[in-house]
Amino acid sequence: MGSEIIFFMTFFIACKNGIANSYTVPYKEMFFNQTLDHFNCVSFGEKTFQQRYLLKETWWNQGVGPIFFYTGNEGDVAVFWNNTGFIQEIAPKFQALVVYAEHRFYGKSVPSGNDSFKHPIVGLLTIEQALADYAHLLTHLKEELNASQCPVIAFGGSYGGMLSAYFRFKYPNIVDGAIAASAPIYQVAGLTSSSSFFQAVTQTFHNALPNCESQIRKAFQILNQWAAEGVVGFNRIRKTFNLCDDISNLTKFQHFLSWARNAFVFVAMMDYPYSTDFIGKLPGHPVKTMCQQMFSTSAPTKGLAVAVSLFYNASGDKECLDVDKFIPCADPTGCGEGENSRAWDYQACTEVNLEGGSNNVTDMFPELPFTAEMRDEYCLRTWGVTPRRDWLKTHMWGRDIAHSTNIVFSNGDLDPWTQGGVTHNVSSGIHAILIKGGAHHLDLRRSNPADPNSVIVARSFEKMMIYSWIKLARKSKNF
Repeated sequence: MGSEIIFFMTFFIACKNGIANSYTVPYKEMFFNQTLDHFNCVSFGEKTFQQRYLLKETWWNQGVGPIFFYTGNEGDVAVFWNNTGFIQEIAPKFQALVVYAEHRFYGKSVPSGNDSFKHPIVGLLTIEQALADYAHLLTHLKEELNASQCPVIAFGGSYGGMLSAYFRFKYPNIVDGAIAASAPIYQVAGLTSSSSFFQAVTQTFHNALPNCESQIRKAFQILNQWAAEGVVGFNRIRKTFNLCDDISNLTKFQHFLSWARNAFVFVAMMDYPYSTDFIGKLPGHPVKTMCQQMFSTSAPTKGLAVAVSLFYNASGDKECLDVDKFIPCADPTGCGEGENSRAWDYQACTEVNLEGGSNNVTDMFPELPFTAEMRDEYCLRTWGVTPRRDWLKTHMWGRDIAHSTNIVFSNGDLDPWTQGGVTHNVSSGIHAILIKGGAHHLDLRRSNPADPNSVIVARSFEKMMIYSWIKLARKSKNF
């Protein structure tokens, strides 16, 4: 017991003094011959694909130290490596092996090239298949590295946080604990109000600066008035926002409105207290900056244009803004760009419920509905599928998560996704942390002098829980 306490205190002192900040050492990019279909031995037989993962053995006490396993999100796994420095910070003192697994159909882990998003292969893009990938990969690594007794701690943020929790739900024999940051597991299971997300974004801006919400609301209302004027109004919008292409009809105007709304959504998520270059290049406290820009000109619409440019043209080097790069999809909060956007669109058309639009009444955004019927029609037309709305409530437990253990759900009060996540302790084994002044999975980012004290406390609690899970796992294995 005494040696364990000494280890624990030494660990915290080391991290506080910055000793554990050497995570910039390059990782190894690896590929695993992954099973294409884990659940049907007939449809695809023994077909496989190359699943990418990132490996860092620098700090590992081989065969003894734990495995820190990041459950990859809806994108290139290297992007998440660069934005989750907390794992690399604490790995040295835990003497951990660090593994970041890329999600199937994203980044370099696309199963069948251009055919991956055609039937029937696209049907293998599911949460269940992704979790089985992670279980299979970990089992292989444990055998290959003589690490059969090493405890495994899963980490993830946002969708990756959902996967970390689900991984612990579904494979407790493989995963000994999970840090699920900003994981909206209730929202994606359809257990929260469909209009709550854009209300939460509105509240974030309302809290940042007095009258900011009303100024944004007013600007969007004026844009609707301009659109009613036809060509003259559309030309005024193009000039005000410095758009590359004309807005020629109401359909293109609505697409423009979604594009503008998207800027506020992502800035609310990325409202970190220091400058970042994650989803976009942003200054510290970008929500407050956007609000200040709303009042930087005499006209609300000009202020809106300046604010939107903060997200789409932070560097100021773009001659014009290309609205067409924003791809409409089954996720009204945005699917991103490129092939990754297609993969997420499919997931939002099947298992992941993200219905709900804005209305300019309970939120500050223009009236852009996205009803269950609209989603059904879009998904059937685009992918030939109908959403499985109740599947996550059944297969991934819905709100009935008290039967699991060893999970920390963390959320920031600035993050609009918080309202869809676990914000209260569920049981003695399911903990919830609310980070005051925290944006989207702030606790998974590398330590920064501008961090609020709340996230420092949250990380300390997470480290304490990780230590206790490792100790418990070793005791159960007589290791």
